[in-house]
Amino acid sequence: MTIPHLQPSAARYYALRLLPGDEVFSRLRAFIQEQQIQAAWIAGCTGSLSHAALRFAGQDETTLLTGTYEVISLNGTLEWQGEHLHLAISDPQGAMLGGHMMPGCTVRTTLELVIGELTFLAFSRQPCAVSGYDELVISSR
Repeated sequence: MTIPHLQPSAARYYALRLLPGDEVFSRLRAFIQEQQIQAAWIAGCTGSLSHAALRFAGQDETTLLTGTYEVISLNGTLEWQGEHLHLAISDPQGAMLGGHMMPGCTVRTTLELVIGELTFLAFSRQPCAVSGYDELVISSR
């Protein structure tokens, strides 16, 4: 199997904490812009949300949830033009939900993040004829 455009890169990491009431998407976008990061991923995340916005698989609409949620997993890629993030959360009974993370997620107590930056690469998004979505394009800096 051949992997197209395989490009190694060094990495550096940033640690940040979001506070109660912070809207996660806007804070992540602001951070990426402020640091001028071109290719990043969520390396680690733990915390809680009072509001979650998820787009479930195969759905067009965003589902908005209000309550007490633990963040079980947040992963995906980020760049200047956008992001592709998936979120898994659990409610007080331990039931889990997950999907494509959308704007509208609000921190309840804390959200502790480690963000990795691939220092030799740049991410962008372009329309993909196969998937029908704007998909990740990886290039050298």
